[in-house]
Amino acid sequence: MNFLAYALGGAGGGEGGSGGFGAFLPLILMFGIFYFLLIRPQQKKAKAHKQLLGALKKGDRVVSSGGLHGLVTGITDDVVTMEIAPKVRVKVTRGSISGVAGKG
Repeated sequence: MNFLAYALGGAGGGEGGSGGFGAFLPLILMFGIFYFLLIRPQQKKAKAHKQLLGALKKGDRVVSSGGLHGLVTGITDDVVTMEIAPKVRVKVTRGSISGVAGKG
């Protein structure tokens, strides 16, 4: 009958539950790691890209996300007109500008 006491957990020797916090501690740590390694750097990058698009002006040399290099000749709220060759202008969405190469 002694084995029945062990099977029912009656003679565990002080083994108790660690509570709710101990069970959620690994999840909290994983969220912290994800925040500092993935979420926070992505937010910084998005903020820098938004500032770059806000500071965009005529005469800047830009690179689009598709790889087009050109000179900004016109800007509206959503569209940037780029001159990619003499007398060749294309319109791209403002969000597709990935970087500024320098002044014209």
